[in-house]
Amino acid sequence: MITRIGLSISFLLAGLARAWATEPPRQPGGETLTIDEKGITLAFPEDGPKLRIGGKLQLDYGAASLRQSGLPEPFPENIAVRRAWIESYLSYGKTLEVAFQYDFAEPQRPINDAAVAYTGLANTLLTVGNMKEPFSLDQLISDNATLFTERSLADAFAPARNFGIALGHHGMDWTVAASVFGGNANTGITREGVAATARATYAPIRTDAAVLHLGLAGSVRDLPRDAAPLSLSSRSEAFLFRQTFVDTGDIRDATRIARLGLEAAYRNGPFLVQAEYIRTQVERSGAGPLSFQGGYIQASLVLNGQGRAYKLAPEYGATYAVFAGVVVPEAARVTRGGLGVFELATRFSALDLDDGGLRGGIERDVTVGLNWYPDRNIRFVADYVRSHASPSALAGGRTVDADTFIGRFQLYW
Repeated sequence: MITRIGLSISFLLAGLARAWATEPPRQPGGETLTIDEKGITLAFPEDGPKLRIGGKLQLDYGAASLRQSGLPEPFPENIAVRRAWIESYLSYGKTLEVAFQYDFAEPQRPINDAAVAYTGLANTLLTVGNMKEPFSLDQLISDNATLFTERSLADAFAPARNFGIALGHHGMDWTVAASVFGGNANTGITREGVAATARATYAPIRTDAAVLHLGLAGSVRDLPRDAAPLSLSSRSEAFLFRQTFVDTGDIRDATRIARLGLEAAYRNGPFLVQAEYIRTQVERSGAGPLSFQGGYIQASLVLNGQGRAYKLAPEYGATYAVFAGVVVPEAARVTRGGLGVFELATRFSALDLDDGGLRGGIERDVTVGLNWYPDRNIRFVADYVRSHASPSALAGGRTVDADTFIGRFQLYW
């Protein structure tokens, strides 16, 4: 049923794109309106503004079992909307980019990117607004292009989106981004302290056939005394899990959190291997610091298509030096009589939230997955995740083992 709906939408989009491909409709003022795999675009003549409207829908479904008895049901629901976004992007010449993203499936933090960028300086971006802090390759990769349905366990340490200002610059094979951030625009910009976050990357190999990526990132955030208590946690790598497997609980005396991230990736044709290690230290008033760590290594192979492209610089924000999604060639599209593109993937990830007298738990996950891209703008994901947490916060310090199948239908434009 989901497959038929997805392919029907793909045929509709392809038909509209073909109808307007040769001569997009011109409005009375000379502007053009186009519909293609990037969404709906309204462009004005003579280097005027360009408005693009896009979006995404991610529908997750699956099942899981816990091998230990006496634990709560792993999935309260077996199907749920992961993301339902509407996006708008406004470009004005070569000096201004404006982005706004709203997630109807997220009641607590519906606003994602809400940012304005000045692009008038060569190879430089100055961005203000709610956006991702420049930390962690896995986190900075678009939600449309993640290898699996969810990011690794180590993503529990990534600061993700907050409100701040970021300055980024890039050369032929290197990037650097520095930033200052407050809290999230949805929950209070001034409520979560102030963070300084920076990331630098270098690609000693960067050709059409191969890429070697190296990166280093750091972040320090001062936590105000009246802020909500700091806590770090993670569930198994599936959105449908509601309970966390490892969890520090509230660290009420935390005064500062510092993060250090190391990242590396190598792509050769259709093969990609990527790894990260993140170390996190929490300083406390009247007590010694706590140290936690996590990381992952993952690999993927595009079976009948090109490898993931390496994107050095973004249109706005600080998402430099990331890998894009899989491109479906014209001949491989189902709407052109092809079979789509297939991608195999595997990952090992680990998260350690034990230190001193705090027993947040240690978790290790192994994931294998298959991605099918039947056409542009459509993806089907099937992941199997084997989780082992010992000790686990979910079981009061006992061991938890989980077997999970998680699937996703994704439509994006």
